[in-house]
Amino acid sequence: MRHDVPVDFEPYRGELVAYCYRMLGSFHEAEDLVQETMLRAWKARDRYDATRASVRTWLYRIATNACLTALEGRARRPLPSGLGAPSEDPGAPLTEVSDIPWLQPFPDARFDAEVRTDMRLALIAAMQLLPPRQRAVLVLREVLQFSAAEVAEQLGTTAAAVNSSLQRARAAVADGGGAEEVAEPDDPGTHAVIQSYVRAFEAADVPALVRLLTDEAVLEMPPVPLWYRGSRDYGLFMDRVFTLRGPGWAVTSLTANGQPALAAYAPEPGGSHRLHTLQVLTVTGGRVAHNVVFADPRVLEAFDLPQRISSDEFRQAR
Repeated sequence: MRHDVPVDFEPYRGELVAYCYRMLGSFHEAEDLVQETMLRAWKARDRYDATRASVRTWLYRIATNACLTALEGRARRPLPSGLGAPSEDPGAPLTEVSDIPWLQPFPDARFDAEVRTDMRLALIAAMQLLPPRQRAVLVLREVLQFSAAEVAEQLGTTAAAVNSSLQRARAAVADGGGAEEVAEPDDPGTHAVIQSYVRAFEAADVPALVRLLTDEAVLEMPPVPLWYRGSRDYGLFMDRVFTLRGPGWAVTSLTANGQPALAAYAPEPGGSHRLHTLQVLTVTGGRVAHNVVFADPRVLEAFDLPQRISSDEFRQAR
């Protein structure tokens, strides 16, 4: 490829963002690294050899190296449930911890559906436990379906080493709870559960919410390190929320990480509602098994959600 021949890297941007997100657990860092990947590729375009790899494979090699460099000496991005035991006090202070690089959700609506496979939060959290090179092998082989030889070329190793690393990565992810099956957002049963959850949430009906939970349901709220396990404590915490903030919430439905998600708007004087949290739910067996509640303003910005909605706007949206 001559350096003066136009090369269009843009068609690969979405899938590269998804790949870098799987590697880093941060949507914002993924976007930055893909921009860096595009810049590196443009500068090196005269050295690209089409007889050795496709443009796509070449870009993934650049992106992989960028991710591995970014991950050097860096702590993993956890969820609160990955840091310790659940809290037994639903009234504990909600103190944010900003010096932990928390796992972030992925805004589905900004990307084509095909790039959003294998994005479940539990899987991304489990992958954060892997050494970076194992993480790359798992995503490149299992998700993106590159051959062992192609991955070996990208990582500067052998196909045998890639296959060995893949086996270890699969086992570690299964042990970390990332291999469990969950219902898809467009599954009719899942949709019905989410709609019931929305009605109960907007009505501040805690007993109705609890009836929709599994017995061991998990509720966590990064950047607050507290988390709760069990429908009882989940319900007690929600009772606390509605006592503090009052009833009359507004909720809109979307998806994140290929899972059902809710944007929750807290009521304000005068009838408007202000964006409060993004909730990413896991539904299994017709019940909500996990709710990760994000309140970080940067996370909310990534989803392009309006900061305020009026009662009229909310009714029209419905």
